[in-house]
Amino acid sequence: MFDVGISEIAVIGVVALVVLGPERLPKVARTAGHMFGRLQRYVANVKADINREMEMSDLSKVREEVQSAVKSFEQTVHEHANAVNAEAAAIEKSAAESVAQATPPPVPVAQSQIDLLTAQEAGLPPAAAETLAAPVVEHQPAQTYSPVQTAHQSFDLGIEAPRRIAR
Repeated sequence: MFDVGISEIAVIGVVALVVLGPERLPKVARTAGHMFGRLQRYVANVKADINREMEMSDLSKVREEVQSAVKSFEQTVHEHANAVNAEAAAIEKSAAESVAQATPPPVPVAQSQIDLLTAQEAGLPPAAAETLAAPVVEHQPAQTYSPVQTAHQSFDLGIEAPRRIAR
């Protein structure tokens, strides 16, 4: 910081000893050391604050760049998503149109051979197609029961539940 050599410090020490005297020189040297330490800490704090401010300005620039990159990426993703959704809607529309065109008109229900033969053997006129149509039965998946539920159902029906043999 200052360009002070050993000889200059010795001259300052001798002058201080003559001016201050041997009783007050240690107190003044101690106080000067404390002041010099405070000055160094103050300068270090100012340097740290300046460095922090410079880093904050750099970080804010980087943050703005990242935010702009994120916004452009989001816009690109939304554009591609909209294009995919539009393409999917067009495909669904064309598929619905092709299914509507490919579906033949409904064919009336024909009577089964057995019903026709039975009606002819009995000398009756053939029955109308609506009466011969089989009722629609919805298939429901088989329910599985836990062993406890099975035991309760067996008990309710008066059937003895199977017992396990303890070994």
